[in-house]
Amino acid sequence: MTTIASGTDTLTRDALTVLQPGFTGTTAPDWLLRRLGEGLASVGLFGRNIASPDQLAALTAQLRAERGDVLVAIDEEGGDVTRLEVRTGSSFPGNHALGAVDDVVLTRDVAFELGRRLAACGVNLNWAPSADVNSNPDNPVIGVRSFGADTDLVARHTAAYVTGLQAAGVAACTKHFPGHGDTAVDSHHALPRIDADLSVLDARELAPFRAAIAAGTRAVMSAHILVPALDPDLPATLSRRILTGLLREELGYDGLIVTDGMEMQAIAAVYGIERGSVLAIAAGADAICVGGGLADDDTVRLLRDALVSAVRTGELPEERLADAAARVRALAQWTASAARAGSSGYAESGAAGDSEGQREVGLVAARRALTVTHTEAYVPITDAPYVAALTPVANIAVGEETPWGVAAELTRLLPGTETGSFAGADAGTVALSAAGPRRIVAVVRDEHRHPWMATALDALLAARPDTIVVEMGVPQAPPRGALHIATHGAASVCGRAAAEVIAGEQRATGAQRE
Repeated sequence: MTTIASGTDTLTRDALTVLQPGFTGTTAPDWLLRRLGEGLASVGLFGRNIASPDQLAALTAQLRAERGDVLVAIDEEGGDVTRLEVRTGSSFPGNHALGAVDDVVLTRDVAFELGRRLAACGVNLNWAPSADVNSNPDNPVIGVRSFGADTDLVARHTAAYVTGLQAAGVAACTKHFPGHGDTAVDSHHALPRIDADLSVLDARELAPFRAAIAAGTRAVMSAHILVPALDPDLPATLSRRILTGLLREELGYDGLIVTDGMEMQAIAAVYGIERGSVLAIAAGADAICVGGGLADDDTVRLLRDALVSAVRTGELPEERLADAAARVRALAQWTASAARAGSSGYAESGAAGDSEGQREVGLVAARRALTVTHTEAYVPITDAPYVAALTPVANIAVGEETPWGVAAELTRLLPGTETGSFAGADAGTVALSAAGPRRIVAVVRDEHRHPWMATALDALLAARPDTIVVEMGVPQAPPRGALHIATHGAASVCGRAAAEVIAGEQRATGAQRE
C-alpha cells in the first residue's frame, strides 16, 4: 500500500480520529504526541503503561497538553481484569461478585468509586462493564467478568454500573455486543459462534444492552463472534446487520460504537487488521481499538492509510467515516463537560460521596460476596497454613502478571504461611508433599472447567479431609472440604475477604452454611 503523507486534510484527520491505539512505556512516545496533533483523538492504556496513580496522572496530563479533549481509554473492569492495579490485584471485586450480592446500590457505588479513581488519574473512557450473560458455564473468557447467568440480574446490574461510572465523569463502554456469554471459544484465539435462535438472543443476550442503553451508556463495544441468526456470514464487529440494523436502528442506540481489539485472532487471522478495520467502520463501528497487542506508529499509519484508501476507492463511503469521527469527537466533548461538572450530582442524589466508607466500598462488596459452606462448626486456624494454588492458564483478558489467591493476605494474618503453585495430572500429590504436616488451603479457579484440578482436589481431600477450599472462579462445582469459600472472583480484595474468614478475623456477611 502506498504511504499517505502526513497532513491535516479532513479525510486524513477523520481516519486518525477513529483509531484507539495503545503504546508501550509509562510516558507518551514522540510518535503518539505527533499523531495527536494530526487528528488522533483516542489513546488506549494497559497495565504496561501504569506504574502508580501519580505517574498515570502525569501521563494523561502529557497527552492533554498535546490535545485537550483526548479520549483516554482503559480496560478497567475491576475484579480479575485490572490495569490500574495490574501488579497487585484489584481493590474492587468484579462483576460476578457484585451479581452474587445482588444489591444494585452497591454495584452503583463500586462503579462510582472506580470511576472516581480513574477520573482522578485523567482517564475518561472505560471499556466496561461486561453485559454478557454467562449462560455457558464452560465459557473460557467471560466467566467471573459477567454479573451472572440470570438475564434480569445482569441487566439491572449493568444499568447500575453504567450509572455509577458515568456519574464519576467516566464514559462507560458496555460490552461485548451482542453478547459473548454463550461461547466456548475465546475470541482472542479464534472466532466463537453462538447458534441460539432469535427469540433466545432477544430475551437473553440483548436484554442487558437494552438496559445499558436506557441507562445512557456513552459507548458500546462490539464482539468478535459469529451469530448466524443475526448474520450468517460476518462476525458482529464487521456486520452492518448487527451494528447498524440491530444496535442503531432496532435498539435505538445513538452513542459511540467501539470494536474489541482488532488484533484478536477472531478478526486478525481471517481478515487482517487493515481489512478488518475498513469493514468495521463500513458496518457502523465508530472507533477501532488496536491497543492490546499492537502499539506502535506503524500500526497507526497502516490503519490510517487503509481507511483513506478505502474512501478513495469507493469501498468506504466518506460520509460514514466522517460520521464515525464526529461520534468520537462528540464523546470527547461529553467527557470534557463531565470532568468540569465533577461528581456533585451523584453525591446530591443521595449516593455515596468521597468518604472513607466509599473508598472502602470494594472491600465491603468482597466481604458480602462470599459464600461460605462447611459441614460442622468451623474453628478458625491459628497456625500458618500451606496454600496450594491450583493454577490454570490465565486468559489474555486477565493476563499472567496480575497476582491472585489468598496467600498474601494469609501471610499478613498468619505470618509464616507458605505457598506453591501447581498444575497438571499430579498436582494433588505434589502439593501434598510440599505441604508436609501443615494445614492445607487449596485455592482453585473454575474447578468445573479443569478436570485435572478436580482430580487434584480429590487427592488432597482424600489424604487431608480438613483441607480448606477457596474457589475464586465461577462456583459451578459442588462445594467440598472442611470449609469451602466461594469468592466469585480472584481480585486481591476477594483474597483478603476469604483470608479473613479462614483466620477468624471476619464473619462473612450472609454466609451460607450447611
